[in-house]
Amino acid sequence: MNRLLNLNADLGESFGPWSMGSDAEMLGIVGSANVACGYHAGDPLVMTSTAALALKHGVSIGAHPGYPDLQGFGRRRMDIPLPELEAMLIYQIGALDACARTQGLRVTHVKPHGALSNLACADRKIADAIARAVHRLDPGLILLAPAASQLIYAGREQGLPVVEEIFADRAYLDDGNLVPRSQPGAMIHGAEASLAHVMRMIEEQALISINGKRLPVKPQSICVHGDGPDAVATARAIRTGLQAAGFEMVTIPQLLT
Repeated sequence: MNRLLNLNADLGESFGPWSMGSDAEMLGIVGSANVACGYHAGDPLVMTSTAALALKHGVSIGAHPGYPDLQGFGRRRMDIPLPELEAMLIYQIGALDACARTQGLRVTHVKPHGALSNLACADRKIADAIARAVHRLDPGLILLAPAASQLIYAGREQGLPVVEEIFADRAYLDDGNLVPRSQPGAMIHGAEASLAHVMRMIEEQALISINGKRLPVKPQSICVHGDGPDAVATARAIRTGLQAAGFEMVTIPQLLT
């Protein structure tokens, strides 16, 4: 088992006068940040300030593009033609990278957000469109993809470097997809429960569903959603627990060096 692991969080989700999450605290704990790119959350000033904080803490950043759905926080499915979707993704990744470059940082990975990610996990056409867009922009960008998803296969087929992700605060269905947020038991609450959930998946090298089914995977990165009330405590507990178990916590690019 590889002893290198990454802890990531979805950050930069504030917008205008609305503040979301505890980004400053989270950036002192995680190794990598997935930064909203203005479509589902975030704005140019937030993208720029998040990049500056990430640089200060030695955190790598990735683009977290989603559907153009501020009101629904990118969690509502949208029927968008694939060429238009690819253009939207390139636009968002490029915007974040431009903001990051002004702070001396570059985008090194891409992780789709919300409904877009959920669709890409099961729909190979959506997954292929995402992988094509990333490859067209920069074939060296790392695709951060949910373990056991179609997005992993799409990224590898495009020749992208791919990192497999598991979720600390979300439960899984038997097919490896996330339990929809609208269903009971979708969220795992509390730092201790999230750490136990992560440790089981790391130790068994498997996704463990709400029904106890195991799907073999090779987890490399663990996500804690930055907008949850327990996010800071959960991220800190997971980092401390994994280090105590002998794992070295690194950035996403360092996983592949």
